[in-house]
Amino acid sequence: MQNIFETHAHYDDDAFDGDRDELIREFPENGIAKVVNIGANISTSKATVELTKKYDFFYGAVGVHPSDIREMEEPGSIELIEKLAVENEKIVAIGEIGLDYHYEDTDEVLQKKWFVNQMELAKRLGLPIVVHSRDAAKDTMDIMTAEKAGDIGGVVHCFSYSKEVAKIFLDMGFYIGIGGVVTFKNGKKLKEVVEYAPLDRIVLETDAPYLAPEPYRGKRNSSLYIPHAANVIADIKGVSLEELYKITYDNAMKLYRL
Repeated sequence: MQNIFETHAHYDDDAFDGDRDELIREFPENGIAKVVNIGANISTSKATVELTKKYDFFYGAVGVHPSDIREMEEPGSIELIEKLAVENEKIVAIGEIGLDYHYEDTDEVLQKKWFVNQMELAKRLGLPIVVHSRDAAKDTMDIMTAEKAGDIGGVVHCFSYSKEVAKIFLDMGFYIGIGGVVTFKNGKKLKEVVEYAPLDRIVLETDAPYLAPEPYRGKRNSSLYIPHAANVIADIKGVSLEELYKITYDNAMKLYRL
């Protein structure tokens, strides 16, 4: 059986409240060997820690998403994230952190501040970062360059930019997270990124419960749907599905230093 490494999901989300345990129990028999659950704020970071304690094949990332940074306080918030990371050995990254300029009421200055602060925490702890970047390519690249993010390492998850932007992140040594969007009819730009990026820099993810692949687009996503994106990626790269799973599993192990 294939070993699939799900590098980015949110099983703490209330979309799973009705059947979380039943769903997760199906993962091993469907080849899902490891899952990294990703925190998006303090509350979901704490929930992530609990999931890593409950399921032996779950790992976690703790951090505050750019859309939730208004909850961050000084002092206190960074110290709390640090405590969650240090006291739980299955926390393998700081994330998801970054910039999201998609909405009109965005506080760009505040987002940049906490992106830098959380990157500095990751550097201090020797952990990789899980980067969220939407409609903010230039600022993300500029900050990561200034902060020498290449020394930290990590993944740009749910990659949504051009192959030219991908080159900059790849040159920093970052992995590119690819999920259900690669199956979309309007996913041409992401397909070009997959074609361009070396296979040893790609990791599989879902962002569950969001961004379900075709033919489930618009419905609740889960790690069980990874094969839909994996098939498209394997086809683009000209490799077998088995080879794709093996390479991306090894990539994820290196990314999260397991």
